[in-house]
Amino acid sequence: MTLGETLISVWRQLLAEGRQEVDLEDKQYPVGLFRAKKLRNIDFSYGELSIIGIEQNPATNSRWAGLVREGNRMMQFRCKGRYVANVCEGKLLMYPAWKGMGLPE
Repeated sequence: MTLGETLISVWRQLLAEGRQEVDLEDKQYPVGLFRAKKLRNIDFSYGELSIIGIEQNPATNSRWAGLVREGNRMMQFRCKGRYVANVCEGKLLMYPAWKGMGLPE
């Protein structure tokens, strides 16, 4: 699976299917919860990369939060401390940081 396909799979398993564990490449990763904001999150690996997936907070003033308030399901993904992509309703959007960091397609 490519990195993009992996992010979509994480989104699908966590938000679309509501699973408490995400299966990737014969490994299981538990879904966590930020208690203060009740947002689901997950830490997982893709090769040597450590990635964090965070459910989009609908209470912020961002355009992404607006999509969530409209009923879309969205996750943001961070790698090496930078937001690199989001997945909204199964569609991947790579941020400029993705290419800037030289992440694999």
